[in-house]
Amino acid sequence: MAIRCLLVDDNDRFLGVARAVLEREGIVVCGVASTIADALAQTERLFPDVALIDIDIGGESGFDLVERLAELPPSWRPSTVLISSYAESDFADVIASSPAAGFVAKPELSGTAIEQVLGAGGDGPAGGG
Repeated sequence: MAIRCLLVDDNDRFLGVARAVLEREGIVVCGVASTIADALAQTERLFPDVALIDIDIGGESGFDLVERLAELPPSWRPSTVLISSYAESDFADVIASSPAAGFVAKPELSGTAIEQVLGAGGDGPAGGG
């Protein structure tokens, strides 16, 4: 079964490109959000397997969203993967201490990269993390 993904980013152009890339590689993009409130509402409505969350969502923090999603009941909680146009090393300590399964730089975003992060996270889709 294909991985169902929620994309969370405030850049409409990136959302379009990311959706096209992921869907071409077999990831089902079941929704997009550009704010924390919208992402939480979409998560509770769509039950995605994974949420790909930009570290900087406009004036909001992707890390805050990861924390909020980690508080959801396990059956509702998607795995979370942080994404950014910045290098992972810029946020390594914060990423490591967050409940996110991992990080993928936006230029490397692909279905394979997401599957690798989820596999390394140990819980896989919908398992939290």
